Amino acid sequence: MSDRANWIIVGSLENFQITRDLGFTLQAIKSRHRKKAEQMKPGDRIAWYVTGIKAFAGTATIISEYYEDHTVIWRSGNKKRADETYPFRFKIEPNHILEEGEFVEAEPVARQMTHVSKWPAANWTLAFQGNVHKVEDTDFDLIEQAVKSSSPANV
Repeated sequence: MSDRANWIIVGSLENFQITRDLGFTLQAIKSRHRKKAEQMKPGDRIAWYVTGIKAFAGTATIISEYYEDHTVIWRSGNKKRADETYPFRFKIEPNHILEEGEFVEAEPVARQMTHVSKWPAANWTLAFQGNVHKVEDTDFDLIEQAVKSSSPANV
C-alpha cells in the first residue's frame, strides 16, 4: 500500500492551458476545498479532467506542501463565483502531458473506474462534478496508462 494519494483535478480547458503556460510547475484548487488541500502531499499524483470536452489531459506529481495565495491566475467559469481565486496551491512536476488534440476521451476510461461506478452508468459524468476528487491507485493507473498510450511519443 502506497503512502501517496491520487487526485483528479477537474477544470476548464482555459484553466488547464493556464497551468500549461506556467510550465506545469503550479496547480491550485478552489477555496471550498481546504480540507482536501490539507491532505495533498509531496509525492501525491494528480490527473487533469477537462470539462466540456470530457477528456483526460495529463498527469503530474505534487512536489510541495500546499500554501495559500489569492493572486488571480485561474478563473471560474461560474459567474456566481467570479471572485474565486483558487487559493490553495502546490508545486507540481509534469509526468505525462498531452497536447489538446491528443487528450484521452474520458468515458471509456471512466467506465472502468471504481470512483465512477458509484453513479448510474448513464450519469457517469457526475463522478467529475466539483474541482477535486481523491481516487484509488487502480483508477489513477487506468487514467495514466490511457494518457501514456495516447501520446505520440509512446506510439
